[in-house]
Amino acid sequence: MSLAQQGKHQSYHHGDLRNALLIAAVELIEEHGADQFTMVDAARCAGVSNAAPYRHFKDKDELLQAVRDLGFLGLTEQTAQVARQQGLGSIDTIIALGDTYVEYVTSRPQFYELMWGNVSTGVDAPDDAELKSSGFYVLVEAVSAWGEVEQVMIDDPVQVATYLWAMVHGLTSLTLHSHIDRFVPNANVKDMLRSTTETFLNGLRNPAD
Repeated sequence: MSLAQQGKHQSYHHGDLRNALLIAAVELIEEHGADQFTMVDAARCAGVSNAAPYRHFKDKDELLQAVRDLGFLGLTEQTAQVARQQGLGSIDTIIALGDTYVEYVTSRPQFYELMWGNVSTGVDAPDDAELKSSGFYVLVEAVSAWGEVEQVMIDDPVQVATYLWAMVHGLTSLTLHSHIDRFVPNANVKDMLRSTTETFLNGLRNPAD
């Protein structure tokens, strides 16, 4: 589901101005980027007066913040769905969560900088509350459950999840900017993710003396 479709899905009733503006902003970002449209453009795209957006958003930065929240909500929903379908406790679930993250972000390249901090828009980097709504803590739960099933002592599942997330985020960034193909032509990102995840988690199962 695209962010625009997600915004429409969130609409509470016909003629919801706030959601109409969110959908307009999403479409403008997809077409031009987050820093290449104005509130007037959003109003025009939504089919409302130039003053109408300010009934819900004090400025463009606040509108972009709402779009970013929508992006995080979509990511959370998708990772939570994967966790429900796969069940917690297996390495395959952890890998599937990583695959979901890569697919979600790389299919929405225009929103990458917006979601993870773009100083040019005036939107701050995500705080802990936003990370909780980014699917990150779904990964924490998956790591904790895997440790219990495999009887691997994990003192800090948040730290382990952070290592895994950093790896996946790095692969995502490299994929978005076409850097992987420069050094490993025709590389399969999913295979790379599985290999590195298995290597890392097996290292926790069999730590070096």
